[in-house]
Amino acid sequence: MVKSPTKPLTLEEFLKLPETKPSSEYINSQIIQKPMPQGKHSKLQGKLVTGINEVVENRKIALAFPELRCTFGGRSIVPDVAVFAWERIPIDERGDVANVFHTYPDWTIEILSPDQSQTKVTGNILHCLKHGSGFGWLIDPDERSVLVYPPKQQPELLQEEQEILPVPDLVSGFQLTVGQLFGWLKL
Repeated sequence: MVKSPTKPLTLEEFLKLPETKPSSEYINSQIIQKPMPQGKHSKLQGKLVTGINEVVENRKIALAFPELRCTFGGRSIVPDVAVFAWERIPIDERGDVANVFHTYPDWTIEILSPDQSQTKVTGNILHCLKHGSGFGWLIDPDERSVLVYPPKQQPELLQEEQEILPVPDLVSGFQLTVGQLFGWLKL
């Protein structure tokens, strides 16, 4: 994680800056660049987006987006997977998906990278929940665990292969066990 050494920018000034690779986030008046995704992270992210969208997109229930900038509540963050209820997806004047999302995801999913601060990532999930998100996951590929943040409840740590990962009602047709999730890492 790289923090910018310059004087703090406003959120509006940050949003005018060119995008970086990997993405930078605006948190507490600081610009923090996310670590470059690695193999396990990328594989899990791709499978989650595809799996969720296979269940919900054609029925126009929701849509999962990888690495989508979401700006709300004084922060601009880029969850690894952001899931939006269909009726909450911003659209432009042509009826297409908008490029800018000034709102929280309904479900935020973060995948911990080896050089990433778990506290920072947890802070982003808690920020989402505080501002309207209904569900959060923090996936730790090295520990083979998932911290689930259900609505208005204590987080739950799931590590046993047979445990079914809770999902928001929005995507109730998407079912996955801890073992299936981490099984995606096998070749």
